[in-house]
Amino acid sequence: MNASARLGIVVVAAGSGTRLGHAEPKAFVPLREATLLEHALTAIARLDEEARVVVVAPSIRLDAAREIVDRVLAPGSGAVVAGGAERQVSVAAGVAALAESDADGALDVVLIHDAARALTPTAVFARVAARVRETQAGVIPALPMIDTVAETDGGTAIEAVADRSRLAVLQTPQGFPFGAYRAAIASATAGHTDDTSVFAAAGHDVVTVVGDEAALKITTPWDLRRAELLLDAAAPAALPPALRTGVGVDVHAYDASAECWLGGLFWPNEPGLAGHSDGDAVSHATCDALLSAAGLGDIGSRFGVDDPRFADARGEVFLTATLELLAAAGYRVENVAVQLIAARPRFAPRRVEVEQHLSGILGAPVSVAATTSDGLGFTGRAEGVTAIATALVARVARVSAADEPRR
Repeated sequence: MNASARLGIVVVAAGSGTRLGHAEPKAFVPLREATLLEHALTAIARLDEEARVVVVAPSIRLDAAREIVDRVLAPGSGAVVAGGAERQVSVAAGVAALAESDADGALDVVLIHDAARALTPTAVFARVAARVRETQAGVIPALPMIDTVAETDGGTAIEAVADRSRLAVLQTPQGFPFGAYRAAIASATAGHTDDTSVFAAAGHDVVTVVGDEAALKITTPWDLRRAELLLDAAAPAALPPALRTGVGVDVHAYDASAECWLGGLFWPNEPGLAGHSDGDAVSHATCDALLSAAGLGDIGSRFGVDDPRFADARGEVFLTATLELLAAAGYRVENVAVQLIAARPRFAPRRVEVEQHLSGILGAPVSVAATTSDGLGFTGRAEGVTAIATALVARVARVSAADEPRR
């Protein structure tokens, strides 16, 4: 992690999320096109101040957490550690990891944030950190209580009605002077469910700053739906839909003098396919379908015959170049299905091999089927092949150029 950064952030993402009703741990549940953890880290990546970030994840999701950290944050600014059964244990693990990275004592503030508060705006992180430095107290974002709150006897009888002018709804990130919080959590007794209570128990002051309505804690399916509506309301009107489909068709004549390449594989003892490249109709139709889904044109306009990079190029070259275009436009591949219509080669014995090969290149499921045209048309006369592909792509969360994290 960046040893010069003065701000450390622990993102607690180790919760099971049972009440959310998903099999995945809560931080890895999707909210529109990205997980809760991705949304939380994206807000952190937009901070003006560089930060060292530690994500505390379930032991069974460490690799998934590392992939998200590496993709969203600036290189070298994030790490992942395993959490514990209780929040206090998880936070302690994150703070310990920050301490290990702080050999020169540069860290002065630590923020503890719940990944479940995935839509907390960047401004709240900055506000909390600034207030910690100003007061050297613990700082927690808070909103005024608007509901009437009553104390009951544990059943249906109301014993007292609280003065809501003295109550607040607490959020995260909660911020602290780093050294003081390290000492507080090291000496804390078990059972604290809130970070400020650990700090206050060590004799330190805790103050509040203004929170944000968007920083709701996503705990139930209803909370997740509210978060979706918040995202939709904030999205630019011109933003394309989260999922898009595309269709691609490619046709090649047989060429007995050429090698046969289909689905990225070499087919010995079969007539090849005529074309500027290797004539791999399956790969080319897949590229067309992906480009169509993302609104990026077609293979002819993107990789024309005048481009020397693609002369005699294999299908994998086109697929890889297509993936790069999709990534730059903010899309990932969800799945592809291809139908090959051909008299030759006999496709069934290698169908699974082709699917595995193409899935490996695209990083998404690819299914391929083959049929004949019962002697009808040019495919039936064994003059060539046709491939028809459909693709599904998803818009992924991207940080705009103006919001790119500082490196």
